[in-house]
Amino acid sequence: MNLEYFIAKRLIKGKEHKSSISAPIIKIAIAAIAMGFIMMLIAIATGVGLQKKIREKISAFNGHIQIFNYDNNTSDVSVNPISIHQDFYPEFKNVEGIKHVQAVATKGGIIRTEDTFEGIIAKGVGNDYNWGPFEEFLVEGRLSDYSEKRNEEVLISRYLANRLKFELGTEFWAFFLKDNVNDIPNQIKLKIVGIYDSGFQDFDTNYIFIDLRHIQRMNRWKDDEIGTFEVFIEDFNQIEQKGREIYGSTLSTLDSQTISSKYYTIFEWLALFDFNIAIIIGIMIIVGGINMITALLVLILERTQMIGILKALGSSNWSIRKVFLYNAAYLIGIGLFWGNVIGVGLLLLQKYFGLISLDPSSYYVSEAPVYLNPVHIVLLNVGTLILCMLMLLVPSYIITKISPARSIKFE
Repeated sequence: MNLEYFIAKRLIKGKEHKSSISAPIIKIAIAAIAMGFIMMLIAIATGVGLQKKIREKISAFNGHIQIFNYDNNTSDVSVNPISIHQDFYPEFKNVEGIKHVQAVATKGGIIRTEDTFEGIIAKGVGNDYNWGPFEEFLVEGRLSDYSEKRNEEVLISRYLANRLKFELGTEFWAFFLKDNVNDIPNQIKLKIVGIYDSGFQDFDTNYIFIDLRHIQRMNRWKDDEIGTFEVFIEDFNQIEQKGREIYGSTLSTLDSQTISSKYYTIFEWLALFDFNIAIIIGIMIIVGGINMITALLVLILERTQMIGILKALGSSNWSIRKVFLYNAAYLIGIGLFWGNVIGVGLLLLQKYFGLISLDPSSYYVSEAPVYLNPVHIVLLNVGTLILCMLMLLVPSYIITKISPARSIKFE
């Protein structure tokens, strides 16, 4: 154990701390570090959590990348069919990082009851559909099963069920227009086997899930024709790169689009969270650093006589500065410890009990989501400690200006 560390340890544990003028200032500095760290931790966990949750909800309804016919159809309704016999289906072997490919089709329609009606988009899915994300959304009943013969099972949102006064097991008629609007609409009797609630109002107000073969029949498509391929990738951070690779690997008659392009405004809004998180982290570190600088300067002024004695005994300026920097690091460590305990505790309460609610129409989620990543927590702790210590190097330089002869007389 070197001399600087020994003196710093004695300085930290000494009884003079309990009665010195610096005691309240030190407590304020520790509290500032703790509060700042809590704010940074909450900003990262909720900001990243919100980004991740919204991305998951959008991809649950659309996949990460969609492949469709190269035409001028910009609606959400499938018009021109695609042959299911493609090199990339059912496995996309030409591009790495592809997790799943599924075939779907959509068709606009109306659900009508004696009292009211609602416009819908019926999404036809088959036995290759990835129901995984919807297990979280399911609030009643079960997911539809289209692995056998064509059936009338339907998955409907809680929003539409409440609007239409439907419940689990309700049978109803859905009407779908033909290409010629003067023709009698197609009508299908469907039965609700599951009710979902994604909290994403833009989708919940429109989408129901039915057997893909119903849409093929209504559109007079062949059994091997579908409307769109939905592609899921392993790493969302590579979505733009994978989108370009997929576009280059498909036929010239096909087009592709990432969900970040399709829902550009939502993802631009999500990108602002990164900037906001960076601003919060920067401000909190500056505030904590300024409080630690104040505490360090007070400690130096209180220990001026000790500094003079150490210099008279032959200690170098840098060795004395290290005494106070060790002390400051210890105080920062206390603040980080309590910041971690309180911050992680609050986030776990929110994650498992959902204490803070949000407006789904504005934030696309019903409660503040939390994403706790150990790597983020470790990096935040290390980064805060390093930056605060770097900020303390400059004020510690004042020690070099203290004269031993004058400081020993200082009271």
